[in-house]
Amino acid sequence: MTSNVTPFRNVKHASMLWAAPERAEEIAELHAKLFTPPWDANAVRGLLEHPAATSLVAVAGSPKAVIGFVIGQLAADEAEILSIGVAPNWQRAGVAAGLLEGLSRAARRGDAKRIFLDVAEDNEAALALYRKLGFLESGRRKGYYQRPGSKAVDALTLVLTL
Repeated sequence: MTSNVTPFRNVKHASMLWAAPERAEEIAELHAKLFTPPWDANAVRGLLEHPAATSLVAVAGSPKAVIGFVIGQLAADEAEILSIGVAPNWQRAGVAAGLLEGLSRAARRGDAKRIFLDVAEDNEAALALYRKLGFLESGRRKGYYQRPGSKAVDALTLVLTL
């Protein structure tokens, strides 16, 4: 469970590990705190068990708990980030950057030339991080993110050339 983690707020105290299917419950729990609609543990497990999966978790605390995740897939010479999230009390501490750098290394080893992701156009913190890491806008999906009780938001498709 992520709720009992007392952060040091220093990414040096977090470990980046391959995301095994056994972590699906923890990832789903964190995903539910960050996204609507949330992914359930079975959906997360299915993504982690997929042959093209390239996914990482960041763990910290005692006992070790998931404080962040990135779920990606490789296909031919491209990689795609399906979801990335960091526990609210660990945001802006370098966890997401560490996860993205780890996934980038894995994608390069898998002979990927590019990494794609979609992000809500109003997610300024994520956009700032992605741009800092070298991602560039390559497309737009109109009304992609449906939000309960508010107007749909466009997704920006970003690409990082490896």
